[in-house]
Amino acid sequence: MRLEPIERPRGLLLRIAYWLSRRQLGRVMSSLTVIYARAPAVAWPGLWIVRTLERGLSLERELRLLITTQSSLINGCSFCADLHMAQAVQARLGLAKFKALPEFATSPLFSERERAVLAYTEEVTRRRSASDSVFEALRKHATEKEIVEITWLNAVGNFFNLMAVPLELESDDFMALALRRAEKASLRA
Repeated sequence: MRLEPIERPRGLLLRIAYWLSRRQLGRVMSSLTVIYARAPAVAWPGLWIVRTLERGLSLERELRLLITTQSSLINGCSFCADLHMAQAVQARLGLAKFKALPEFATSPLFSERERAVLAYTEEVTRRRSASDSVFEALRKHATEKEIVEITWLNAVGNFFNLMAVPLELESDDFMALALRRAEKASLRA
């Protein structure tokens, strides 16, 4: 990391955010300790975005996480990719598709719809635009509302990646923590 984490934040809201992160994920997120502890005002737009990601979109949760994980992997953001895969574990989605993302175009794990969405995500992340052929393939498998949501999700993924990568936030090992928690829960059941 390029900036030292702030372990003891100022302000009640940040202390609550640290507590929530620890409770939900098993530890305090690096983005909280590096970014938001220094600039709490920029946390509010991030919270709104996360709330919209969780409750405001019509796309199924697995597809939402595949999109944001795909953009994170392309951008080399291990922090975000790990966080998204931990969310997949918490949602009991399994990790097979997430681990196969680099081969989405040929993997039998993905539907034609998922392939079209991920091809669009990849091209827009790499080129900042989409070719007519990739867009038309997406149009065959998504409504106009879904196309807007897919585009927004990819932009959001890139937004968070552009904060984490330059500050060299690395994986917080949230996926490993989520897997351990899931394993413990299954043993208790």
